[in-house]
Amino acid sequence: MTQTIKIAPSILAADFARLAEAVQSAEAAGADYIHVDVMDGHFVPNITVGLPVVQALRRITDLPLDVHLMISDPARYAPAFAEAGAGVLTVHVEATPHLHRVLQQIRALGARPGVSLNPATPPLAIGEVLNDIDLVLVMTVNPGFGGQAFIGHTLSKIARVRELLDNVGSKAELEVDGGIGPRTAERVAAAGATVLVAGEAIFGAPEGIAAALNAIRESARAGRERAKNKPPVV
Repeated sequence: MTQTIKIAPSILAADFARLAEAVQSAEAAGADYIHVDVMDGHFVPNITVGLPVVQALRRITDLPLDVHLMISDPARYAPAFAEAGAGVLTVHVEATPHLHRVLQQIRALGARPGVSLNPATPPLAIGEVLNDIDLVLVMTVNPGFGGQAFIGHTLSKIARVRELLDNVGSKAELEVDGGIGPRTAERVAAAGATVLVAGEAIFGAPEGIAAALNAIRESARAGRERAKNKPPVV
């Protein structure tokens, strides 16, 4: 595991009246991705944003758009989101009976395919697609709403996914989303995460976006250093 730590601010926690300003501030502060949570009110109990927001974001930032499709039937909508400017398209293993086909579709569309696991879904659910993905997203809260508390036992799942990827020599990024901030960043990085999604901890931080982003990155780096010296505490 030699990948650098990346930070993906989630616009779910941003002020949508000033969304462009928030995203551009995150970009200036050194964010690596902009994370976009697309929820349909069916697969998850919330409705958020859709294609017009992705299209608008593509016009105002040069950062890759990390689009997380928390929707039913992702194959139906993947082409439109790829055309709108998604750099990464992540679908849930729980949302489609034809996961391999959807991942192939996403790559053919020119986007990077990702797969996400809900907290109760075991890592082995992605065992047959490890060589077909560029990113694994481990949900560290139940999907649907921002601002939830980090689920502690997901640390062991992150470590197991890390082991699965390393065992097949995969270069896929290991992303985590849910309850991520300076206090949890160190722990998930020590467990093997390489991309950290944070919403409220960045866009709602009283110290400002830049300081909050840097605090999360430094915490994650400390976790990475700890992992080099001993196995992660999970």
